[in-house]
Amino acid sequence: MNKVAITGIGIISTLGNNNETVSNALYLGKSGITLDPERSALGFSSPITGSIKGFSAKDLLNRKQLKTMPDFAVWAYAAVMEAIRLSGLDPVDLKNEKTGIIFGCDSSCIAALEQVELLQKRGETALIGSGLVFRSMTSCITMNLNTLLGTKGACWTLSAACSSSGHAIGQAADLIALGRQDRMICGGAQEINWQSICSFDGLGAFSTRVTAPESASRPFDRNRDGLVPSGGAAAILLENWDMAVARGANILGELAGYGFSSDGSNLSVPSADGLARSMNGALTAAGATPGDIDYICAHATSTPAGDGVEAKNIATVFKDCRPTTTSTKSMTGHELWMSGASQVVYSTLMARDGYIAPNINFEEPDEATSKLNIATETIHRPPRMVLCNAAGFGGTNSSLILRYT
Repeated sequence: MNKVAITGIGIISTLGNNNETVSNALYLGKSGITLDPERSALGFSSPITGSIKGFSAKDLLNRKQLKTMPDFAVWAYAAVMEAIRLSGLDPVDLKNEKTGIIFGCDSSCIAALEQVELLQKRGETALIGSGLVFRSMTSCITMNLNTLLGTKGACWTLSAACSSSGHAIGQAADLIALGRQDRMICGGAQEINWQSICSFDGLGAFSTRVTAPESASRPFDRNRDGLVPSGGAAAILLENWDMAVARGANILGELAGYGFSSDGSNLSVPSADGLARSMNGALTAAGATPGDIDYICAHATSTPAGDGVEAKNIATVFKDCRPTTTSTKSMTGHELWMSGASQVVYSTLMARDGYIAPNINFEEPDEATSKLNIATETIHRPPRMVLCNAAGFGGTNSSLILRYT
């Protein structure tokens, strides 16, 4: 089995539009959560959301290219290009059969709505336009990236709710480990708009701390009252380790282990052992023990039930080891389909820049979360071995282990 190197990362996040800005925000414990007045006017119970600020696509792609890409696909392209630049590769190096793309994504809402509205407005399907065909497909990210980059290997989108991009990275790493691909561009993206999440609001899934939106996302805290919807795009460039060394790449870390599981029980309520089985699978794949992990980048989304179950699963696996644990969602909100990939990017930035980001807004544990070693302030040392968890509706779980030197 080939070792898998991380040689490039890129991010478009509520915390910023490049690696350096995002890393600075993580280090400072800065929140990217805001209020959306439009949601209030529409009748949302919670207008709290993450938002992408200051991003411009005009210098990235031309009008024809943008025609087939929703905003989150453009974010994905920007993140991928940043990852490629950081890797030191020339884009021409990717135009071969041993380079592939897998992204996690589970919706493309706006385009589907737009085509219906255009039909109703214009009165015939011929006037809808061709771009919406591609923009409305869940695979819009990978089909557009493949066309723009000219890769000729694997190319597909993985859909698994909020663990989508965690599985995408794990599957990409497996292809390299097995020798079926030499390089993989992988990650995840999530649209940010009220249309895609209004039904979640109707279920009461979101925090209603409207007077203090920056403190609304409070993973593991006793007084958490719901998640904050968010999004963006995160990209990781993985390579065969020996090939990366041979070309003199600056290796950022190793994708050392991938574990997965499914609960097999409930659509929306996580099980008592599903995530534990996923974590144990990742540890086994990495040849690691619980004591080797010095940082857990938790899935914790600030929901009463979900955070409690994850805390119990972590305690089951790690027992008395108690590695430092935080959830970056305390700053970003829940990035949904993107979250597994963004955790890999955030963790790699921490390792590169020498710190562990805090779990902001954590004030008091409950019975389950009291068993964890939750960091409420920035820790001034880099993580060396990280476990990233992601869990999604339907009980699908992914766990990734990252090793840094």
